Amino acid sequence: MKQLLLDIQPTAVPTLDNYVAGGNAEALHSLQLAASGNTDARFIYLWGASGSGKTHLLQACAELARQHNLALVTADDVHALSEQQQIALFNTYNQLRDASGVLIASGIAAPGQMGLRDDLATRLAWGLVYQLHPLSDEEKAQALKTHAVERGIRLPDEVVDYCLHHLRRDLPTLIATLDALDEWSLTEKKPVTVPMLRKLLQFPLNLG
Repeated sequence: MKQLLLDIQPTAVPTLDNYVAGGNAEALHSLQLAASGNTDARFIYLWGASGSGKTHLLQACAELARQHNLALVTADDVHALSEQQQIALFNTYNQLRDASGVLIASGIAAPGQMGLRDDLATRLAWGLVYQLHPLSDEEKAQALKTHAVERGIRLPDEVVDYCLHHLRRDLPTLIATLDALDEWSLTEKKPVTVPMLRKLLQFPLNLG
């Protein structure tokens, strides 16, 4: 049983459709248009705290762009780039601008607040800039309930409440834990309950 739980991984492929927008609907709409080649806005910068979905959105946009045969480059965590990597990204930005390509980048703060090279920070600020707002507890609860319905899990409200108060609060962790709980429930042929969740959390789950 322990090995079963250790093997549980988040399995959902990141898409724009399975990103829970919350207060980020405008950013999501702009990304949808940019990654499908349906807008003149070709440069988008996203920033926000860890767990706000930046990496999910960049991966989803990259896949959508592939489906549309669109020249799109993503740059995640630009605040962590070295001097040489910043220069390379600056050059990539200019090349994409000249070639009608698309760049979607992300970081932990607004472009001018991360100590980046001035030329790169200026370029990132030229396009659309969106701060991603974390989901509220109510939005996270609704996302868990929606995922449970899609997976066919009978999910009591008290299990949702326990997850929100005792787990890491980013949605990927919550979803992965729910999936692991469902696997255990099916194996044990018992309903999902808070005591089952408590027992599950005794094991060091690999949540990706």
